[in-house]
Amino acid sequence: MEIDLDKGDLKSGVLGLVLALVEIIKETLEIQALKRTESGRLTEGEVERLGLALKQLDSAIEEIKLQCGAAESVREIRDSLDNAVNEVLNQFLDPGKWGKAAGAPLAMEKASGVARRR
Repeated sequence: MEIDLDKGDLKSGVLGLVLALVEIIKETLEIQALKRTESGRLTEGEVERLGLALKQLDSAIEEIKLQCGAAESVREIRDSLDNAVNEVLNQFLDPGKWGKAAGAPLAMEKASGVARRR
């Protein structure tokens, strides 16, 4: 089987993935910064420097996306990652879905005579 990849598409996809991961890390840093700020563990100066650094990081990410034309690729990757995480969380929060998803393997076990212990 041969896979036909356009170098431009591959570059855009990899750049989109990297930028999406950087955005996720930045959002995690923002959450941690907010927690530390609310806990009172940071001085006024530290809060200001942290806010400025996060703002500069956000600007740099947006500038890279704009310069490289990767905004759409990043959005698509983020949407795909969000959907995957939502699916996993939904299955985790609704164990009944696990039974439905595992129905085929369970049916195969019953057909082969393998019993599950509970």
